[in-house]
Amino acid sequence: MAEGSNSAMGGESLLFLTDEQLRKGIEAMFFAYRGFTADPDRILEEHGYGRAHHRALHFINRTHGTTVNNLLNVLGVTKQSLNRVLRTLIEDGLVESRIGRADRRERNLFLTEKGNTLERALSEAQRERMRAAYRAAGPQAVAGFRQVLEAMMDDEIRRQYLNMRDRRT
Repeated sequence: MAEGSNSAMGGESLLFLTDEQLRKGIEAMFFAYRGFTADPDRILEEHGYGRAHHRALHFINRTHGTTVNNLLNVLGVTKQSLNRVLRTLIEDGLVESRIGRADRRERNLFLTEKGNTLERALSEAQRERMRAAYRAAGPQAVAGFRQVLEAMMDDEIRRQYLNMRDRRT
């Protein structure tokens, strides 16, 4: 392909995107999000949970022993909102709250076996959809997509994401 060619993009220039091209990208993201959340939403509905429960389960699983304050920071929700979600997950036996070893005022959060089972079902549904989309798009598109997502993040959120992404759990 000749330098400066943009045939892979259907003639659209990346340097000078029109409002219409940006609108199409925004709408694609909205509809993709609907697809991305559709499968987990069906699973959550069977248990009487919503997306807030899913996000909490995901990040508790991702950072075993995370504190309530760290989870508040990662999720960007109010303490009242998170407390409602955590109370339900703890009462239903999906999350265990343990007193912190270093600071007894802290509460460290862990998934129980039941919580792990639900989180795996939710994550697998999303992994299957992502895997199929990534295979269809190809490796260059996957790398570009991740680059676009990271570029859309505010600096502090990007730091949190990169820190979590680089962790091995």
